[in-house]
Amino acid sequence: MRKKGHLIKSVTAGSIAEEMEIEPGDRLLRVNEKEIQDVFDFHYAVNDEYIILLIQKPNGEEWELEIEKGIEEDLGIEFEEGLMDAYRSCSNKCMFCFIDQMPPGMRETLYFKDDDARLSFLQGNYVTLTNMSEKDIDRIIFYKLSPINISVHTTNKELRCQMLHNRFAGKSLDKIKRLYDAGITMNGQIVLCKGLNDGDELERTIHDLAAYIPHMQSVSVVPVGLTKYRDHLARLEKFDKKEAGEVLKIVHRWQDILYNKYGTRFIHASDEWYITAGLSIPEAEHYEGYRQIENGVGMVRSLVDEFREYYETIKGDNRRKSVSLATGMLAAPILKNLMVQLNQKYPNIHISVYAIRNEFFGTDITVAGLLTGQDIMAQLIGEELGDYLLLPDVLLRNGENVLLDDITVADMENALQIEIRIVQSDGKSLINAVVN
Repeated sequence: MRKKGHLIKSVTAGSIAEEMEIEPGDRLLRVNEKEIQDVFDFHYAVNDEYIILLIQKPNGEEWELEIEKGIEEDLGIEFEEGLMDAYRSCSNKCMFCFIDQMPPGMRETLYFKDDDARLSFLQGNYVTLTNMSEKDIDRIIFYKLSPINISVHTTNKELRCQMLHNRFAGKSLDKIKRLYDAGITMNGQIVLCKGLNDGDELERTIHDLAAYIPHMQSVSVVPVGLTKYRDHLARLEKFDKKEAGEVLKIVHRWQDILYNKYGTRFIHASDEWYITAGLSIPEAEHYEGYRQIENGVGMVRSLVDEFREYYETIKGDNRRKSVSLATGMLAAPILKNLMVQLNQKYPNIHISVYAIRNEFFGTDITVAGLLTGQDIMAQLIGEELGDYLLLPDVLLRNGENVLLDDITVADMENALQIEIRIVQSDGKSLINAVVN
């Protein structure tokens, strides 16, 4: 049986909570005589000059604490559950779901499908809206939670029901209008599946979503990710070079239309489309502030520009060292070009860039963020790795030194007998990691 209230994990030293003798292991029962559903209820309730907390001690004793404070002054309480509530799982069975394409035997948390609008606001996750009630929409509007990131995929309601394998998936699109009417900022996402929501359907979706400008501030188009573990799943195929070019033609045409009408390009293609099509990555202004960089939209342009900007400020020298970098197949050619440029100022630094094939999920998966420790080790054992090996931070999960397959950075260091340094995904950090 679930215990009442919310378990307190830690209390900040010198905080109001510590002064009131609140301790880890206590439970928050109510604020101002109101039970708290989640973190948003809590922050709203305590954002006042005078509040009353009802705290339950581990022995069952209840303390009513009257607190006077600044309106936005933090109490200094961290709860055991970040949301102060259970995470909401996804009720869809999307034909393109990446989690359904993972092999068995991985850690349990990797198989959890979240579809929680609160995580959309807090962590940038995308939600389908199918799990949200009208009451949930009311709470988003009441608390003015923005931005909300929405996995749209298509505005054809029948097709959306088919793609999400949820008979309510079409009707749930109506919630976008409610959020728009309330002035809630949104971003959209379209996972493009060949022969389903591309072509004329993509045209329709862009047209329909443009009606929500300016509150829907951007929409990204990303290609479906296909692993080798697709037995008994819908038959999907990857886009080839010509097809990627056709997708970009649609995106670019709509960008011109919408920029002329609204002053925003609105619809953006992820970097993978340009690389697959063999086309140049657009300039920075094209991305309008990189609103969807976490979706791979403009990530390459941002890296290259940051690299060049910092590159112009350094003089270079004749220091000698040998460094290696490992990344996914998609980014490897770009990093190789950047390292050639860096060698012009540091001619005595030998830099090797290794493109790691994704044998674990299948070679159609080319992004660095889905590489595993076992693939990295298998393909780098016996290679000349120099003084240290650089790996991108997107390999790691939640700030921990562990990769998708539970292999740690220390495991790889032991296997490869090399120091490994994790590099942040920006140009300045990349240069400093190589030369310092």
